[in-house]
Amino acid sequence: MFSVTEMRTFELFSIQHIAAFLFFVLVSFCLIYFRRTLKPHQSFIKWTLFSILVLSEVSAQIWVLATGQWELGSLPLHLCSISTFISIYLFLKPSKKAFYLLYFTGMIPAILSIVTPELFYQFPHYRFLKYFLHHSAITWSVLFFLVYEGYRVPKKAIWTGFLLLNIISIPIFFINLLLDTNFFYLAKPTESQTILSFFGSGIMYYINLEIAALIVFIITYLPMGLLLKKEKNTDM
Repeated sequence: MFSVTEMRTFELFSIQHIAAFLFFVLVSFCLIYFRRTLKPHQSFIKWTLFSILVLSEVSAQIWVLATGQWELGSLPLHLCSISTFISIYLFLKPSKKAFYLLYFTGMIPAILSIVTPELFYQFPHYRFLKYFLHHSAITWSVLFFLVYEGYRVPKKAIWTGFLLLNIISIPIFFINLLLDTNFFYLAKPTESQTILSFFGSGIMYYINLEIAALIVFIITYLPMGLLLKKEKNTDM
């Protein structure tokens, strides 16, 4: 289960992969549909998600250290880790502005990571379990803040969030050059076949990254815009 060399047989859209995705969808549905029933258990849900996120990051570092795989690329500077840290911060201290960025980085990007994971280990390997539970918990956290904490995102946050993500990406880009890493996948696409594999190379890769990020931000905002409009009409 914790071996480096065993169970490296992950297949995209295998039964185990589809089952993990369906589990994510089921929990997401329950968090929304049964929100009134789950409301009394809000504190339990909050600290469960908090614990999953913390344990995911900590256990990942322990695993690479224990198996002699730790390298500079193991530092928690990928987008999912940034989203994780924002979520952890929000669980400890409310912040509307921090949630704006989390909303855009923790929804579609995390879901896409579940649909096309950069993963080599099959169920029930630790890496398989950690990967899907970790990325699922990021999106579940966004849903928690929306449904149970009442967070909302204004339309202008599309541009402020996009700008902030680019600002964060600048030092990450230079860290990649300095350490020969690939945080935020700014140096190159993922090693396994994901949507980034179709973004080309060189300057076109970065142009496509920017275009894709902006499209993701706009698409991510659409359900929020509909929700705000519905709530506004209800209050009238």
